[in-house]
Amino acid sequence: MRARHRRRLRAVGWEHALDADGAGYSAGGVPPRPGNDLEVLIDGSTALPAMAEELLRAESHVHLIGWYLSPHLQLTRGDVPVVLRNLLAELAERIDVRILLWGGAPVRLFRPSRIDVRLVRDQLCEKTKIDCEIDSCVGLLHCHHEKTIVIDDRVAFVGGIDLTLDAGDPYDTPDHVARGKVGWHDAAVRLRGPAVADVAEHFRLRWEAAKKKTLPPAVAQPEAGDVEVQVVRTVRDGTFRRLPRGDYSLLEAYTAALRSARKLIYLENQFLWSPEIVGILADKLRNPPADDFRILLLLPTEANDGADVSCGQVAGLIEADDDNARFLACTLYARTEMLRDPIYVHAKIGIVDDRWLTLGSANLNSHSLFNDTEMNVVTLDPRLARDTRLRLWSEHLERPTSEIDGDSTDLVESLWEPIAEEQLERLEKDAPLTHRLVKLPGVSRRHRRVLGPILGHLYDP
Repeated sequence: MRARHRRRLRAVGWEHALDADGAGYSAGGVPPRPGNDLEVLIDGSTALPAMAEELLRAESHVHLIGWYLSPHLQLTRGDVPVVLRNLLAELAERIDVRILLWGGAPVRLFRPSRIDVRLVRDQLCEKTKIDCEIDSCVGLLHCHHEKTIVIDDRVAFVGGIDLTLDAGDPYDTPDHVARGKVGWHDAAVRLRGPAVADVAEHFRLRWEAAKKKTLPPAVAQPEAGDVEVQVVRTVRDGTFRRLPRGDYSLLEAYTAALRSARKLIYLENQFLWSPEIVGILADKLRNPPADDFRILLLLPTEANDGADVSCGQVAGLIEADDDNARFLACTLYARTEMLRDPIYVHAKIGIVDDRWLTLGSANLNSHSLFNDTEMNVVTLDPRLARDTRLRLWSEHLERPTSEIDGDSTDLVESLWEPIAEEQLERLEKDAPLTHRLVKLPGVSRRHRRVLGPILGHLYDP
């Protein structure tokens, strides 16, 4: 797979994305933009109301890209919830509301199917002025996967969070109370400033290809803060006429940042299947840059298709670590007294050395890094990277940030490892959990190390 990917990228002039070793920006994508405000929104109870708030303020247009969408999703909860379809329909009475959805899987065994997506389009457009287009230009095996909202070209949301109830309710709180169904951990960013135009231009690229209608160029925004942001993408070569070589800046940013790591790699992701990413992590474990170097992963208990969450890759990293305690993979459970429910880790977050932060739609698999359309934001702002890590660790360790504002290696050894180990023992004994953080079960089984590459090739071509 790695050789095939390299041949592909070499043919279109993107081979450097595989060998990047800079600080963590892409040299081949759009340039980093200074002067932005970047707000990290952790979990649906924070992100979805923020989206509703900004949508209600829209004055000229709303441009929304989604993998899938549930018209009846409630963006706020309470006595009078804000329902997504109703809000978009009200906006469409006075401004342009344009929605791009992936066309769906060609076989009904997979969701959303093409029939599912057409039904959603009909629900959105019936008796409304919403303009919803279905886009299947990525072919049969891949999908449009980015999740973005652009409002008036003044603010953008990039995630993370699908506006759908298809696999679970994304509206969950940082408390993650057991609710009798799968919990949900996710994240998005609210972006203001010059980088919004890059998100808007991506919508324009896709809309013009799908709709065959030209949109005005995005309106450049003045500086709104002090954060430098780069918008990075995956666009497969040959997908769009205006981008014939494609865009693999998202892959380039990840490979550069991970290779540059000196102390800590912290990843939250839905999948860990990419042989390129796992190869870099394994090299780091075999040849650690420092004695206190650590890799910490947060993954779901299993992928939503029932497959091994990492197709054997986590087991391979355990082997690369060779009992040096530099690697730990965990998952999350919602708990309330005797009850527990798995929390689906859907977030796509990367933090390296408290100086590099990325967040967006890209999973760490070949689909997201080579074939599907994806979008992340990247920043080298140390304050924001550290603050985001502390907020995430505060949630997962169930401690205030004041108690975890110390050396990251010490915290992994004194909190993450003992808590996760104890909770896994409780889980295996069917005893009540006392913390939501659990060591990822079953990943060291030998048969998964053998079957992993085969499964990876089948699931993630």
